Amino acid sequence: MRRLLAAVLAVFSLTSFLSAPVQAATTAAVIPSVVIGENFPDPDVFQHNGTWYAYATNGGRGTLPVATAPSANGPWTVRGDAMPGGPSGAWAQPGRTWAPDVHPNPDGSFTLTYTAWHKASGRQCIGVATATNPLGPFQPIGTAPLICPLDLGGAIDANTFVANDGTRYLVWKNDGNAIGKASTLWLTRTADNGRTLVGGNTALLTSSSVIEAPDLVQRGSQYVLFFSGGGYTDCNYLTSYATSKSLSGPWTTAYRPLMTTASFDNRICGPGGADFVGNKVFVHGWVNGGRHMYVADVGWANDYPVVRGSRVRYEAERGTLNHCVVRSNAAGASDGKVVAYIDYADSWVENTVFAPVAGGYTLHVGYANGSASAASHGLVVNGNNAGSVSYPVTGWDNWRQSSVAITLNAGWNTIRLTKGTLYTEVDYLEVQ
Repeated sequence: MRRLLAAVLAVFSLTSFLSAPVQAATTAAVIPSVVIGENFPDPDVFQHNGTWYAYATNGGRGTLPVATAPSANGPWTVRGDAMPGGPSGAWAQPGRTWAPDVHPNPDGSFTLTYTAWHKASGRQCIGVATATNPLGPFQPIGTAPLICPLDLGGAIDANTFVANDGTRYLVWKNDGNAIGKASTLWLTRTADNGRTLVGGNTALLTSSSVIEAPDLVQRGSQYVLFFSGGGYTDCNYLTSYATSKSLSGPWTTAYRPLMTTASFDNRICGPGGADFVGNKVFVHGWVNGGRHMYVADVGWANDYPVVRGSRVRYEAERGTLNHCVVRSNAAGASDGKVVAYIDYADSWVENTVFAPVAGGYTLHVGYANGSASAASHGLVVNGNNAGSVSYPVTGWDNWRQSSVAITLNAGWNTIRLTKGTLYTEVDYLEVQ
């Protein structure tokens, strides 16, 4: 029926009743760029007295590489080793000192929670060090690890979280992957500037596959627990998240990961180890066998994260429709539904989308065009004519993407597709 209608209406094209499209915006998506162009894995970042500090897993720069910058976007300068004496000699051996977490304390000191190589077992465990300067030198404290559940594979990837009420916690992972067991992200209350544990451990998320690098954020309406998945040594590494109204759960994992190699159009290989700091996120990505540090803008859409440059999908059928319909059971379409019959002068579909900051973005429209030649839709952004979207012929139920540059305001925006030339069904919109 759809194909018959297309053929009939093609004879009586409405093109003559439409105004000529204007040129679309010339700006486009802003993909995060490298800000530390050398091996700087698992970045942990904070701002203190106007200076930004970043720390990384051990490497050529020492046990605790540290870098500074005047702003989140740089320029960043690697300063050297903030823990030149290495991890605790009482229980740890040099090497494999991973995923540091440095937190400024109210008394002006700094607490480092780090992962190190446990001498007695060969597993990884979590220890603590302190310093009076963010550049170090950090001195390990205690004669034993802070967290070391050897029956669960040890412990890695500590993350300090301070709730809005001032309660301080540590989020960490038992390294079940190291012994063929499931891994869990745990929450443990701490005291004494994060140097001692209080009470038991609360399980947050468990997975039989890789789940690691937790970073917990509290928003107005919910908690957001970020984590990495996949193998960190290739482009399959990714960042996802789960949300909960309570620290005790239940936690709901996002339908789609937040950052992947594909969501950045292969411009960042394996974006993981993420650290969210205000309206910025820092991640590492593979570059020539090392992991370099990137930074991106972050916005919060009803307390859900949106990262600039990473594609966000909006199903067209969930928008507002005028004189068009939702077609179900669309073979091969995202969620199996599409918007069809955008065929009349007053036909349109409108979706509300979110932009972390004002500026240039790319709109990707998932579509199928079974017309005899290229088709189009008019494009209206925030009520203003923004040109058109063109669709090469694909055949019906053969879904492809067409992309166009747009300019968005910070926050919520509306994107409307209107009747253009010939006939196209719309599956989804992706904003990047």
